[in-house]
Amino acid sequence: MIASFLLALREGLEAALIVGLTIGVLTKMNRREQVPAVWAGVGVATAVSVGAAIILQLVGAELEGAAEQIFEGVTMFLASAVLTWMIFWMARQGRRVQDELQTDVKTALARGGRWGLFAIAFFAVVREGIETALFLTAAAMTSSAQQVLIGGLAGLAGAAVLGWLLFATAVRLNVRRFFQVTSVLLILFAAGLMAHGIHEFNEAGLIPSIIEHVWDMNHILDENSAVGVTLKALFGYNGNPSLTEILGYVAYYVAIFLGLRQAERRTTAVVREPAVS
Repeated sequence: MIASFLLALREGLEAALIVGLTIGVLTKMNRREQVPAVWAGVGVATAVSVGAAIILQLVGAELEGAAEQIFEGVTMFLASAVLTWMIFWMARQGRRVQDELQTDVKTALARGGRWGLFAIAFFAVVREGIETALFLTAAAMTSSAQQVLIGGLAGLAGAAVLGWLLFATAVRLNVRRFFQVTSVLLILFAAGLMAHGIHEFNEAGLIPSIIEHVWDMNHILDENSAVGVTLKALFGYNGNPSLTEILGYVAYYVAIFLGLRQAERRTTAVVREPAVS
């Protein structure tokens, strides 16, 4: 439930910030008559996202045996890949999001308004919504569906409240620091999803285990205990992992470390470039 709450909170807050910034720009430009188009985009995107979540659940429920293991593995690999993409995207583009959004809103108004604003809100929310549906589907494979649903709904509710507080009151949130902290958690989640995806492919026979159980810690911390299930949902804990699980887990952290270092260098170079010229 903790994993689904944090994932939904981050995704929901990102969507809320984009919608809030869009409405804020319209308010500053005295174009509040265009706000309904933004909310229409939010409503349609929400419906599409819920539909995607239902389809993912129905597909998973229909599968059995090796097909189910392959579906779960693919879902976890996809969720891990999307989480990783989000981390890198925020590292590269996080500083320029607000400026780019303001430019998009002004361009949409110049071209006629409503459909452009609808598209800005729709694509922002549907992207986060489908990502959330994918993450919660993957989380439900390592925890109970009820806990994932409760955690996800609580996270989205928290995101809505935080978004409202940011734009309707004097409450201030260090958004950049919030995303930095949650990015660390996302790395841990993504690594766990990667390892669990490899575990599912081990069971389906698509990826060799090499060594089926490198160690067995279930007598110390059972992966099926309350704590074990929580750690599995959060970080992909496995009491008796295969060698390929361990190699995949370690390789993911190495790739993330090197990738973020490269992204930081590029971002620093772009920031310094105007000053040099």
